[in-house]
Amino acid sequence: MKGYMLALRAIVLREALRFLQQRGRFVAALVRPLVWLLVFAAGFRAALGLSIIPPYQTYITYETYIVPGLCGMILLFNGMQGSLSLVYDREMGSMRLLLTSPLPRGWLLFCKLLGGTAISILQVYSFLAVAAVFDIRLPALGYVTVFPALLLGGLMLGALGLALSSFIRQLENFAGVMNFVIFPMFFLSSALYPLWKMAESSPLLRDICAANPFTYAVEMIRFALYLRIEPTSIAIVIASTAGFLALALWGYDPSRGMMTRKG
Repeated sequence: MKGYMLALRAIVLREALRFLQQRGRFVAALVRPLVWLLVFAAGFRAALGLSIIPPYQTYITYETYIVPGLCGMILLFNGMQGSLSLVYDREMGSMRLLLTSPLPRGWLLFCKLLGGTAISILQVYSFLAVAAVFDIRLPALGYVTVFPALLLGGLMLGALGLALSSFIRQLENFAGVMNFVIFPMFFLSSALYPLWKMAESSPLLRDICAANPFTYAVEMIRFALYLRIEPTSIAIVIASTAGFLALALWGYDPSRGMMTRKG
């Protein structure tokens, strides 16, 4: 058990130190959702004609509706950023060195996943603090109750990035793959507009959004911020996390996955 905890501490600390050396990454993660919140929100609200959004009757402005979606955006982008670091580590050989540790491969990957998730949650709370400065306030207790939802959402999106990183052959291919994943996942979800509003224009588009696991991560965060539990979203997020982790374990299996094909 001591060896497991030592590995967890070392990997999480390494991820934290790497993040502290990349200040631009923190600024980008903070500015991106703030631009959406302060600039685009007014246009979206006017276009959609939303004031009170059922079934979230406590949301009286469009800005407060999209805050959970923007929290999900931070988790999504950071999860994909974490996969970039994994691809880089694999290119440099440090990932292969890590996986030769006598500890189980699954535990080592989980340690990296947990480190990235912790950084994501820190960025989300920084965003919520800045949003509060602009008088976009949520229930005080919601900042506490949202933590488990952020943890689950961060683990799911980090596991997705982990799985993708095992199948990206070269660092140069990262940008194209990530854009193919990030933007469809974000825009085809309930992050910016409710599913019932989307169904008015296209039932098929609504069904696609309902099949997107990111939608359920956003809804889980949205309900948690307002002191409510959405069991369906929680169940789907947990199941998706398990699926992505299983895919990552397969991909990083030296005998079967991408690690063998990399040579």
